[in-house]
Amino acid sequence: MELRHLRYFVPVAETENVSRAALKLHVSQPAVSRQIRDLEDEIGFCLLERTAKSVRLTDAGDAFLNDARALLQQAEEAVKKARAIASTEPTELKVGYSPAATARILPPILRAYQGVMPKVHVKLHDWSNEENVAGLRDGRLNLAFVVRPPNAALLEGIQFDELIRERICLAVPPRHAFATRRSISLALAEAASEPFIGLTREEYPDYHNYLSVIFGSVKTTPHLVEEHDSMSGVMSSVEAGIGIALAAEAFGYSFGNRVKLLRLRPEPKPISVGIAARKARLSPATEKFWQSAKEAAAALSKLDQIRPINRSVDE
Repeated sequence: MELRHLRYFVPVAETENVSRAALKLHVSQPAVSRQIRDLEDEIGFCLLERTAKSVRLTDAGDAFLNDARALLQQAEEAVKKARAIASTEPTELKVGYSPAATARILPPILRAYQGVMPKVHVKLHDWSNEENVAGLRDGRLNLAFVVRPPNAALLEGIQFDELIRERICLAVPPRHAFATRRSISLALAEAASEPFIGLTREEYPDYHNYLSVIFGSVKTTPHLVEEHDSMSGVMSSVEAGIGIALAAEAFGYSFGNRVKLLRLRPEPKPISVGIAARKARLSPATEKFWQSAKEAAAALSKLDQIRPINRSVDE
């Protein structure tokens, strides 16, 4: 028995006329008669006594009518409740990001998303990688752009989709001795002898772990003369000539000629930047943002096949 059987039965029972019921339902009379017969065959007894011009409820049909009405009413209420929940779909999407990792990819994603979801307000949070993952776990964020951590366990319970990979370079002031060389690459051991600008250990433990991994091969730990709570602060100090720093190649997009990016030998493993959310069913607004991110990343990949943003790192 299906709801459509009940939707045909109730008008027939109330009007005691198949023709009038068919007009009310906007279907043909034979279709109504066929649905009623299917219903009776399904339940195994007659609901209607038929005459040449009308129909009449049997005792069983009369008892069945009340419950049929109740079932249809319950189905309607269920749809109303579900529609009400769907209509409360959040019009604000909270997204975490880090400028260091998303300088290239974030603008086209936001443009694409607002083009298809103009009524959704995207609220961006400039947080560290660790804060973004924590924000996903505790529900403060719907989505986040994160750098895949070296320890996969840190993303337990989080779904992650890679969008781009960024080369790690050495950022130096434009007038630094390294910047005036003809070679565009620099040995790690030589770089490690310079004063470094970095991120704070308390807020960016992954950054310090990454430094240890990179310079572990040359058994020299860079000396940090300054620590900042954002990469924009790090790069400003580099520009001022206080020290040098590791930076994603995407910073050539943000800082242009204010700093110069050099390749390193051996070249560090690129970082994987992706979009992340808790492992759960995504809301339609969140799902659309995820899709927009993937499409924007694919388009960027076609336009820029790992082509350096800053000419200082060209081969």
